[in-house]
Amino acid sequence: MDIYILVGIVIFLALAFDFINGFHDTANAIATSVSTRALSPRMAIIIASVMNFVGAMLFTGVAKKIGGSVADPAKLENGVEIVIATLIAAIAWNLLTWWFGIPSSSSHALIGSLAGAVVSAEGFAGINGSGFIDIVKALILSPLIAFTIGFIVMWILKLIFAKSSPHQINKGFRTGQILTAAFQSFTHGTNDAQKAMGIITFALVAAELQDTLDVPFWVKLSAATAMALGTSVGGWKIIKTMGTKIFKIEPINGFAADITSASVIMTATLTHLPVSTTHVITSAILGVGSAKRFSAVKWALAGKIVIAWVITIPITAILAALVYRIMALFM
Repeated sequence: MDIYILVGIVIFLALAFDFINGFHDTANAIATSVSTRALSPRMAIIIASVMNFVGAMLFTGVAKKIGGSVADPAKLENGVEIVIATLIAAIAWNLLTWWFGIPSSSSHALIGSLAGAVVSAEGFAGINGSGFIDIVKALILSPLIAFTIGFIVMWILKLIFAKSSPHQINKGFRTGQILTAAFQSFTHGTNDAQKAMGIITFALVAAELQDTLDVPFWVKLSAATAMALGTSVGGWKIIKTMGTKIFKIEPINGFAADITSASVIMTATLTHLPVSTTHVITSAILGVGSAKRFSAVKWALAGKIVIAWVITIPITAILAALVYRIMALFM
């Protein structure tokens, strides 16, 4: 098949992935502010859409990390086909978890799928071991850090406002949540939208249409727009899980969770590390809930969410490997 047609398929699938990522992960960014009624669902989605777009346009470090850490696109014989298999598997998993309201990770799905497709095509020699391990470390450590910081932030806020009126506390932090929801949506754009940028750039290098992993402006604009449009659709099933089912969130809890997760994601972006916004935000909520009252957290549900995290990379890797093998029959 003509290389330009294959690259066109990659661009379409990558932007579809970004769009789905928008409505899949937007729920994570605005769930707490919607559940505490700091923002109406409509206003929350508008803010999230705009801030996702702005965040996506301002950074490219994560895109370069995605584009070159798992494998070297310039050395892959069928690099564009590998990207197609990667995106088909990642999209399928995202849609499946969205349908069942599971806050799974788009980042894990993409990294797992890319690794699986590369191994299927090139064997394990095709994987850049150190780069892949660095990404996996960031994906594993960031939720643990978010849980710890969320617990500490909430514990400090409890001490500071222990003798304050609950009504005044809720009123003040409900206003604060508007700012933290915007900040969290901004950081989501700085990290998650870059993953689609990185995978498109990966395909462009593999197709020998450019020599470096520098992200073209049109790729940035396309990915940012796709994520903003996806964000505008929203993901109400995941909002329900994140905002109401883990524990009963009050404005002070939502504020603590939002500021924690946004800070962790922004730090990752500045250090060019792709992290799962889903994992970070959920972990921050769990940490905050534990500080509020350990027994208040519905740990059975939290356990199911963690299981979804653990199985995402191996399942998507296997799925992408199978997709590539099926494609290879017709290449």
